[in-house]
Amino acid sequence: MKRIKNHGENGKPKLNHGKARRLKQAKEEAQMEVEHYRREREQEFQSKQQAAMGSQGNLSAEVEQATRRQVQGMQSSQQRNRERVLAQLLGMVCDVRPQVHPNYRIAA
Repeated sequence: MKRIKNHGENGKPKLNHGKARRLKQAKEEAQMEVEHYRREREQEFQSKQQAAMGSQGNLSAEVEQATRRQVQGMQSSQQRNRERVLAQLLGMVCDVRPQVHPNYRIAA
């Protein structure tokens, strides 16, 4: 009796076509299941992230709006007081009153 080799050229055992096809199909199905699970988890994560960021998004919009109001208030205050402050500053710089410092001692 002659034995039939079940090994291919690379030394690995040969699989019959039916078994190879079933293994390939099982592998594809497993990959599809993994991909489906990954998409479900990603969608769940996105919805949770959106819920968490939604509240932060509103908060950041409120902070930004409050900051804009404060900046506008400062700008209007600067416009109202600009002339008065400049006049006061120029008056102090240009109005020189010479006087002797109290700590000055005449050297004799």
